[in-house]
Amino acid sequence: MASKRSYLDGNDDTTTVSKRKTHALSNEDVPGENFRTMIDQFGANVNKTFLAKKKQLQAFTSSSIKTSNQKMAQLWQNQQRDRSQLTEDYTSQFNAVFQQWKTDVQKSKEVDEKFTNMFHHQQKMFQHTRAAQGQRLKTLKKLLELYIQSLQEMEETQDEEQGTLLNDLRKEMSVFQKNMLMVNQHQEMASVRKSLQSMLM
Repeated sequence: MASKRSYLDGNDDTTTVSKRKTHALSNEDVPGENFRTMIDQFGANVNKTFLAKKKQLQAFTSSSIKTSNQKMAQLWQNQQRDRSQLTEDYTSQFNAVFQQWKTDVQKSKEVDEKFTNMFHHQQKMFQHTRAAQGQRLKTLKKLLELYIQSLQEMEETQDEEQGTLLNDLRKEMSVFQKNMLMVNQHQEMASVRKSLQSMLM
């Protein structure tokens, strides 16, 4: 890793050695100097190529990081927006259902209060009706007792009246019989007188 970084930075040992060798050979008047120059140029070209690649890599890396950051930011914004929208939708639905539930509870309370009031009212009416029925039963019982008492008194009075009437009838019959006897006696006496008178004459 260190050697690669050094090579990319232009500090490669091979390049340095090559330069040294080239410098040494240039100092010494040796044939083949053109070949060495070509080698030095090749090393320099390789160095430039790697420096260019390094810059391109750095630019690509920077661009990739920037693009990645932008994509991440956009993704985060989209996710945040989706979460907010989802939360808003469910909050709206929850509030609607919760409001309906509150309305149902309020209606249930009102119905319960209404039925409770109706129950109390019916209970009072039942108690009043029961008391009235009890009073009427007492009145009927009292009337029945009075009726029975009056009937008994009337029977006693009628028995007395019938007894008195029978006694009066008996007395009248007795008087009538006496009168009839007296009338018969008078008629017989008159008849006897007439007979006696007729005989005497």
